[in-house]
Amino acid sequence: MLNNIRVIAMDLDGTLTQHKTPLSPEHREILTALSKKYKLLMVGAGQVMRIFNQLEKFPIDIIGNYGMQYGKYNPQTKSIDIIKDITLPCDKEKVTQKINYFREKYSFTAYAGETVEFHPSGCVTFPILGTSAKQQDKLSFDPDRKKRRKIYNEVVEAFSDYCVFVGGSSSFDMAPKPYNKFYALDLYCKENNLSHNEVVYIGDDYGLGGNDEAVYLSDFNYLTIDNYLDFPKVVESLL
Repeated sequence: MLNNIRVIAMDLDGTLTQHKTPLSPEHREILTALSKKYKLLMVGAGQVMRIFNQLEKFPIDIIGNYGMQYGKYNPQTKSIDIIKDITLPCDKEKVTQKINYFREKYSFTAYAGETVEFHPSGCVTFPILGTSAKQQDKLSFDPDRKKRRKIYNEVVEAFSDYCVFVGGSSSFDMAPKPYNKFYALDLYCKENNLSHNEVVYIGDDYGLGGNDEAVYLSDFNYLTIDNYLDFPKVVESLL
């Protein structure tokens, strides 16, 4: 499947780095080697500049916010030029009502900070433990995602205007439809005259509700990874 590959697209957290940690020198070296043979593209859930900074300013184009943002690396400035930055309206009152309904129904009523996080893009995070929860509490809440996957379909149905993802270890993330990683990658291909079989995607979040799932279930070439430390082994065949 890798004979015609021109672009390597990839997720960040859990795939190339540990969650919200900087790019390691070892993985930077591998990306550099890959960049000599392929076009590299980061496809992220977060904002472009946050991803770029986490990558320690590695020279790479970045899709952010599930396709609502696009940043192109500028070799002259050694920074990112934001080419696209879409923001969409959000009915905050309606979203809050729905989230509070789930809090009451499933006893998620003890939380720290705000009940919901609204992002400037129009994306929404339902932080089950609240926006100010302690990191250790978030990590221990639902590490295998079983609690949230049990009610995932119900949340999807309630938020029919959004693409809903099981995010991190204690939240649901939502992007206004049609924005998800498949939509973003498909649009990138159309804009750059690429066919899907010329792209391979690498991601760890391919299970039910994962933000890589839409790509995994599509016709894009896909390399699964379950531990970011295995990244060198996963891309070995590409080198």
